[in-house]
Amino acid sequence: MTVDEILTDLGVARRTWQEWRADGRTPKCRRLPNGQLRISRADYSAWLDSLPQEVA
Repeated sequence: MTVDEILTDLGVARRTWQEWRADGRTPKCRRLPNGQLRISRADYSAWLDSLPQEVA
C-alpha cells in the first residue's frame, strides 16, 4: 500500500503520519529504489489490530 492510500483510509494528514513514523508508531515500511514508501497489507492490518480500542 502507498502512504497516500493509508492516509485516505485513516483520514489523517500527512504531517500526522510523519510524526507517528518519527515516533515509531506506524506499521513497518519498505523504501523502494525510487524513494517511495510501501506498507504491506498484512503489516497494515496487523498494525490496525494492535491499536488500542477506544471506549465510548
